[in-house]
Amino acid sequence: MRFAQPLERGRLVRRYKRFLADIVTDEGEAMCIHCPNTGSMLNCMSEGARVWFQRSSDPRRKLPGTWELVETPQGRLACVNTARANPLVEEALLGGQIAELAGFSALKREVAYGVENSRVDFRLEFDGGPAYVEVKSVTLGFADTAVAAFPDAVTLRGARHLRELAALARAGVRAVQLYCVNLSGVDAVRPAEEIDPGYAAALRDAVAAGVEVLAYGVELSPVELRVGARLPVLL
Repeated sequence: MRFAQPLERGRLVRRYKRFLADIVTDEGEAMCIHCPNTGSMLNCMSEGARVWFQRSSDPRRKLPGTWELVETPQGRLACVNTARANPLVEEALLGGQIAELAGFSALKREVAYGVENSRVDFRLEFDGGPAYVEVKSVTLGFADTAVAAFPDAVTLRGARHLRELAALARAGVRAVQLYCVNLSGVDAVRPAEEIDPGYAAALRDAVAAGVEVLAYGVELSPVELRVGARLPVLL
């Protein structure tokens, strides 16, 4: 996935009100840009961090740009725009890059399902029946390990999705939790039990019910994002 426009560089001043970030570009321009991330962005940013953003010329937009990438305090590159994960995974699915999910005949997005009024990111049609695929973007890394974690904040919604997937698996329907690891220098992924023990428990319950758990790393650059190798998930 190539960025539609070249990313510009700057330095982070602060992130606030969840969706706002003040930056100073390399040319010295002070800007307030959109931060497209609902999480805490724990261990993912610091004052003065190098950032990359995409400027917009759309007069209908309230903010002049969108924050895309950051250099983390651990020296890694992270994609903070969580809206990138689904299109990135879809591109990989259509290109046959995710071997475990190759060979489907149709792909549908945002399909309603379950008993808790959920929508799954992708429903893939196979000859033997459908596969329901939920995607989560991972950016939480640590200085002393190459194992990333999810989530970076308590996520009741994420636990609900796991319950819905588990119910499908118990009914004999293929259900998949796929972690899109938008963080460089990562060798594996684990549930962040120290942040959200409820989510970690829901993940283990889902696996016990038959939900498949996959993680794929992403090759990140200011030019493009590309799904890379499969990573182990440590439960």
